Amino acid sequence: MTRFVFITGGVVSSLGKGLSSAALGALLQARGYSVRLRKLDPYINVDPGTMNPYEHGEVYVTDDGAETDLDLGHYERYTGVPSRQSDNVTTGRIYQNVIAKERRGDYLGGTVQVIPHITDAIKAFAIDQTDGTDFVLVEIGGTIGDIESLPFVEAIRQLGNDLGRDRVVYIHLTLVPYIAASGELKTKPTQHSVKELRSIGIQPDILLCRSEQPISESSRRKMALFCNVRPEAVIPALDVETIYEVPLSYHREGLDNQVLTHFGLDTAEPDLTRWEEIVLRVKKPEGRVKIAVVGKYIELQDAYKSLAESLVHGGIANNVGVDVDWVESELFEDGDEAIQRLEGVNGILIPGGFGERGSEGKIAAAQFAREHHVPYFGICFGMQMAVVEAARNLAGIADASSSEFGPCDHAVVGLMTEWTRGNRMETRSSEDDLGGTMRLGAYPCVLKQGSLVGDIYASQEISERHRHRYEVNVNYREQLEAAGLIFSGMSPDGELPEIVENPAHPWFIGVQFHPELKSRPFEPHPLFSSFIEAAVKQSRLV
Repeated sequence: MTRFVFITGGVVSSLGKGLSSAALGALLQARGYSVRLRKLDPYINVDPGTMNPYEHGEVYVTDDGAETDLDLGHYERYTGVPSRQSDNVTTGRIYQNVIAKERRGDYLGGTVQVIPHITDAIKAFAIDQTDGTDFVLVEIGGTIGDIESLPFVEAIRQLGNDLGRDRVVYIHLTLVPYIAASGELKTKPTQHSVKELRSIGIQPDILLCRSEQPISESSRRKMALFCNVRPEAVIPALDVETIYEVPLSYHREGLDNQVLTHFGLDTAEPDLTRWEEIVLRVKKPEGRVKIAVVGKYIELQDAYKSLAESLVHGGIANNVGVDVDWVESELFEDGDEAIQRLEGVNGILIPGGFGERGSEGKIAAAQFAREHHVPYFGICFGMQMAVVEAARNLAGIADASSSEFGPCDHAVVGLMTEWTRGNRMETRSSEDDLGGTMRLGAYPCVLKQGSLVGDIYASQEISERHRHRYEVNVNYREQLEAAGLIFSGMSPDGELPEIVENPAHPWFIGVQFHPELKSRPFEPHPLFSSFIEAAVKQSRLV
């Protein structure tokens, strides 16, 4: 029997519902249960694919090609369960589907309303493809009281009746702020948030209380009394040193015990050994390395959330701490500035991005890494800029560029117009809509025998996730390889360059895909593990 855990948030946004959901999923897994996590997002965008990273953070891409909320990255990193397109839905997609049905006449001329048509569509999404799973954890985006989230909250209220309370538990994540002037924790915001939730018809079963300070027993009893929950179901969610300590912290406070108690389940204590080992390696590393990440969205580090965590995972694999220097790529338009900022780093990583802004700075950073033998990792746009740099400075194509920046005589990077996905040919043009038209999801790649990436993966064929609409032009392969940049990974048909590397360099790799999307703290991605290993070796040379 599948049981559902609905997680809502109150008081303020950005409390960490995604992390809390992921950590609870990990705890239930550690007790032997199967889990699936999904996200209901109240914004009207069909998906986050066209949203500015400053608005929403990174776009997380699944194997099946869905552009989703970044919280799905937390879900995968904590549980290892691959997310699917059916695990994230927005108000925009719900309304899009309902309106399409109305246009087809599926409602037989009836008046289409928020209740029951929109709420029915939300409920159908929440329970879809969940048979055989022990626990489905459903996070509702936004904050209780926001007008846009009301249909989602109403839908999960109805599910409590439809499924029965023996199959549903409601967890409400709130803030218990500390007022320094009075030296007190304040429970009133939580009381008001629960009052708002109850006015909509949902009585929370468990309160998960975020706080910077320990919550006293008297404060917990007070919240339990005013919020109509059991005192032991008021769970402190205190700040911790590393996000990978959250499962351990929640278990100590009894969150997983309370969930199982609600359902009348009794299991042995969870085996949290791997989480204890991860936390130990993060908190007590044997050394440290410094990695410069040269990007264009560094003011909001959530734009590179999976990337940042993957660097931590690479550190875990090598038992070192990773200090990230976030560098705005536009600062590197001046070569002298680039040299000053990059001197002393143990590795340089250029992540994905879109548009011309900051591109010349990324090219300068790639040149610095190549010429100074600093380990270099280019991801997606970072690979493309490394190829442009090699074309200009090694292959003698002085005006090499990307057609993404406008017309040019030597577009060593150009717009993809067709590619193969399984048995189907995908076609695109510059006139297509932006949303959902990139090369998205997992695609196979064949590695060159004897290459560095072949040794790193210890395999000849791999599968990685993509999100891009521009590609390195394979017609320049001969010139670039003659100049020293080897195409060490190609699509199975040999048409699309996936990986480049420089054998004359200690560690210089560019990949068209996004390896950060498949890295886990308990299973670091091999490219990040190898990159940090190279940075460790470089640190010993400085």
